[in-house]
Amino acid sequence: MFFRTAEESLELSDRQKEGYSTEPLLPSLPTQKTYDYVLVAHQVDDERDQKAQRQRAFIQKLEEKNITVKRIEHDDKMFFGIRAPNEMFKDYQYLLKVSDSCNWCGDVRGSVTQATRIRIVHFILLQTFINTGENLEELIKKGVFETMFCLHERKKQKQLKKKWARWSGLFTGQPVNDVKNYFGEKVALYYLWLGFYTKLLVPAAALGVVVFLYGLAFFNSNPLIMEVCQSSIIMCPRCDKRCVVWQLSDTCAYAKVSHLFDNEGTVAFAMCMAIWATLFLELWKRHRARHVSQWKVYDWCEEEEELILEIVNDPNCKPKQFRHSYLRSTLVLFLVTVMLMLIIGLAHALVVFRVVAAPLMSEGSWEFIRDHANTVAVMLGAVLHYLTMQIMTRVNRWVSLKLCDIEKTNSFAATERNFTVKMFTFQFFTLFSSLFYVAFFLGRINGHPGNYVRIAGWRLEECHPSGCLTDLFIQMAVIMLLKQTLNNIFEFIVPWLKSCLRRKTAKKLQRKCGHCYRKACRDEQGRIEPCDVCKLRHWLSNYHLAHTDAFSLFNEFLEMVVQFSFTTIFVAAFPLAPLLALINNIFEIRLDAIKMVRLERRLVPRKTNDIGVWTKVLEIIGVLAVIANGLVIGVSSDFIPRLVYRYRYGPCANGSTSTHCMQGYINDTLSTAYVRHQAVRTDFIPDQMITGGFNVTQCSYRDYRSDEDYNLTSQFWLVLAVRFAFVILFEHVVVVCKFIAAWFVPNNPIQVKNDRLHDKLDRLKEELRESKRSKTTDV
Repeated sequence: MFFRTAEESLELSDRQKEGYSTEPLLPSLPTQKTYDYVLVAHQVDDERDQKAQRQRAFIQKLEEKNITVKRIEHDDKMFFGIRAPNEMFKDYQYLLKVSDSCNWCGDVRGSVTQATRIRIVHFILLQTFINTGENLEELIKKGVFETMFCLHERKKQKQLKKKWARWSGLFTGQPVNDVKNYFGEKVALYYLWLGFYTKLLVPAAALGVVVFLYGLAFFNSNPLIMEVCQSSIIMCPRCDKRCVVWQLSDTCAYAKVSHLFDNEGTVAFAMCMAIWATLFLELWKRHRARHVSQWKVYDWCEEEEELILEIVNDPNCKPKQFRHSYLRSTLVLFLVTVMLMLIIGLAHALVVFRVVAAPLMSEGSWEFIRDHANTVAVMLGAVLHYLTMQIMTRVNRWVSLKLCDIEKTNSFAATERNFTVKMFTFQFFTLFSSLFYVAFFLGRINGHPGNYVRIAGWRLEECHPSGCLTDLFIQMAVIMLLKQTLNNIFEFIVPWLKSCLRRKTAKKLQRKCGHCYRKACRDEQGRIEPCDVCKLRHWLSNYHLAHTDAFSLFNEFLEMVVQFSFTTIFVAAFPLAPLLALINNIFEIRLDAIKMVRLERRLVPRKTNDIGVWTKVLEIIGVLAVIANGLVIGVSSDFIPRLVYRYRYGPCANGSTSTHCMQGYINDTLSTAYVRHQAVRTDFIPDQMITGGFNVTQCSYRDYRSDEDYNLTSQFWLVLAVRFAFVILFEHVVVVCKFIAAWFVPNNPIQVKNDRLHDKLDRLKEELRESKRSKTTDV
């Protein structure tokens, strides 16, 4: 019987394609030697060069730890293959067995997997210091080494391509256990979370479509829309210079779009989505518990894992002491505050852009832009907001890293948590500052005729007579579509181009190593030991893949959590957000899988039993969703003014049944400004108040104000009181529902609790048997 390793099978396939002999290989009982890591450096001819000396010093430090280093030259580069001794992994297994946190983990029993080897070697490489006190990360920054990467396993990589990383499997399940065995628990939990999140988006998206169709069903028969479209009301100019009055009926299409997203169904949908966010988190905790229990990492502890790796790297190591400095914390808090003020300042700059752009475009020569200046300004503001987000993402990352350096945490896990919190906070303010302005301030602080609020001489924006919610909808739609579509395109195109370069290089080496596989790839005992060209071919194929680092998976999590924020926080203004998120995620899962398996270097496998601090972030977003949606419905939408009009000022309030209860609502929300009024003369020039060939003596604007002195009417204060009452009632009811949902759905399924109980019992019995055997042996 003949045995082939993964390398043999793939090489045999390549040789068959090129027409080489495919006669049976010699039996190879021992497995071939694998390399855990590869370092790449530029060759330095002068041995006295400082980079060459540091390079040799680092390699010497590795060899002192009994790590095998294989050197292969190629062009102007030197490749170092790193293979750790098996004794290191035996020590790791023993320490894991006697630890408190993971003495029943999967790595304790059986052979050490390649993923575990890579994780341990990665830690050792980063914790190896030369005499100057520099580690590998610092040496790479200073150009001593070019890069470092772990190798893909060809057989498992090929299996993942067939099962998972292919577009034809778009609607099939994910082999999460295979992903865990290859990329580690951290990556597997990301895809487990993303798949579960995508599945639960289905009912949310269906409900959002129902709300949208509800608004569409009354598209042509709604009295509010008919009142706008058939109105002869003259509206006041939207700006000061060269702006003319306009008819309310000109915005008929705008009023129809507003009703699609601002109707009675929006309130129920917002409440359902707030409860959905809680149910999603609670059900996710149960889903996670099942898998981490199956993977035997339920009780795993990250801090203890890091201590074990420290001992494996250096048996004489000393623990890193916990430290806390009030001075450093104060400095970090101050810098975070400054950064947030800068981000909010950028949001104000976007507001100024829209304030200036609208009147300037209304003076333009293009008729379409001139007639729709405000809408075009909002859309341009959304595009500019997206560009600002792309720039600030890089700035936010740099600042977050510097703040983590100031804090000087005692472990990588703590640094990662702190970085995640800071980065998400900065990104959240970057993304949502402009949206919060549109949702809660737009049109509410702009003043009235004769006393408009101005920025640098320009009037602030005003809400449309049909409501402000459409402006928020436009902002969200543009940002979500641009962010998700363009990000996915760039995420795929860049690694794909690098993959094309890799194929060309690999084909050259294939021709060099056409016949050596049968002869030079075996040692004297007949064991598989690929020749240097075979090794180099595999190393180069990984070297030319797109670079990955500790931020690769973080970026994917951040992208999805930001999407979760858009889907829940302002869902009242955009009921189709869950549908867009669902469509994006169906492609996102396969896109990320293809990137990781085919186009990028292998991620360093990381062990974990949770998605970490992201769980807390999602819980905070769930609370913000309740507050924001309550405010959007109570403050931004016209739900409350319509409710007050129906039961207090409308025809039905007087007992009339011959007309619709909302008849006359639009006219009720408008106030009148007279041209001859002294307060108006300062704002309106007579020739500006001419339209349609006839003189205009009055115009209307959206507000509850007296026609005589512009004071706020009693109706304004009644609507304001009902708004606040609704917000308080909405938030309390939804929060109670969230608590009930969290209590009703336990975090751990009963089966998981019973399985853990049996595992602990089996472990204790095994420890007792081993103790008895050792006593018998001593006797």
